Amino acid sequence: MNVVKANAKKATGKAADQADVVIAGAGLVGLALAAALAGGGLDVVLFDPQLDRPMGDPRASTVSAGSRRLLEALGVWEEVAAQAEPVHEMRITDSRLDHVLRPVFLTLAGEVDDGAPFAHVVENAILHCALRAAVEARGVRLVAEAIRTVTPGPGAAEIEAGPGLSLPAPLVIAADGARSRIRERLGIRSRGWTYDQASLVTTVAHTEPHHGAAVQHFLEGGPFALLPMPGNRSYVVWSETRAEAERIAALSDDDFLGELAVRAGAEFGGLSLAGPRGMRPLGLRIAERFIAPRGALVGDAAHAIHPIAGQGVNLGFRDVAALAEVVLDAARLGLDTGSVDVLRRYEEWRRFDTALMVAATDGLLKLFRVQGGAARAVRDVGLGLVDRATPVKAALIRSAAGLEGRLPRLMRGEAL
Repeated sequence: MNVVKANAKKATGKAADQADVVIAGAGLVGLALAAALAGGGLDVVLFDPQLDRPMGDPRASTVSAGSRRLLEALGVWEEVAAQAEPVHEMRITDSRLDHVLRPVFLTLAGEVDDGAPFAHVVENAILHCALRAAVEARGVRLVAEAIRTVTPGPGAAEIEAGPGLSLPAPLVIAADGARSRIRERLGIRSRGWTYDQASLVTTVAHTEPHHGAAVQHFLEGGPFALLPMPGNRSYVVWSETRAEAERIAALSDDDFLGELAVRAGAEFGGLSLAGPRGMRPLGLRIAERFIAPRGALVGDAAHAIHPIAGQGVNLGFRDVAALAEVVLDAARLGLDTGSVDVLRRYEEWRRFDTALMVAATDGLLKLFRVQGGAARAVRDVGLGLVDRATPVKAALIRSAAGLEGRLPRLMRGEAL
């Protein structure tokens, strides 16, 4: 792939040569947004100082049916479909480590209205590669520099990314993660907290087939999930208290695998490591606003949540679909795409949905962290009632599939 630092000269050599949109951050969300906007005819410049470094991401993502439709509309899904594993059901237990048997209290299974599974699991590196190719094919200009300053003006924001490297653009979008510097440059504050938890991630191979089943064990230390991947493998998302996670992360591979096997149980047989290990602290953070004059936030720059529901990247893709639709509709009407009046439609569209997901993930985490037999009994009765309530389960499946609420066109699989 060509990381065209030389394009910076093309993009910034003359004041008249301004972009329609500047995006900071070339993660999955930033790349998807760049592909959507450039596919709609806008001139997009993407800044990220990590552009010419190897991907090296050990994580995988649960891609909901709505996000799959977005990727199909962008022409990306066909590049990753063969390496994506469908999730046919999600089984949830509420257990202790010393429980030999872990009864399943809730099972979510079924297909969405187009006959496809409600989710797939895809390695982030595979998704990133396909999105990067789509961005390059659409002529997005890539600059391997960090944006240093953003100065909003009446007609455009002036972006400075280094000595002699400046670029005016009507709209600047922060897709640079939970610790977004561009969010700060736009004058948007965020609120949140850290959990006394960290997430351990890896991929394991197992001797017994998973049959497309995702399993989530709610254990004393936190949720432990096994998500199906191609080739009789599963992706592990394993939450523990910060101190315990640090202890486990420091273990040798054999000892790490032993700790993992205790939490996974015997359902998938013998386990072996099939990928690198990673660890990151967990927290919750949400921006006070999603927009500012000449600017908007997407993905973790707007909202960073606990991985308990596997919805982080899907929230980001919904941001992409909504913002791309708002911006492209405004551009075709000849409106100022970076004006607050235009961007407010995006914020109103995404704010409530995001707040619901933030509250749901935080509340679910706190509910399952309450220990004791009485608390577990109440939870398990509740899960059992939901499991027997067919309409409620159907609504949960549609929600997990990202198909509830007022969907942007890309989330319906429609081109912009």
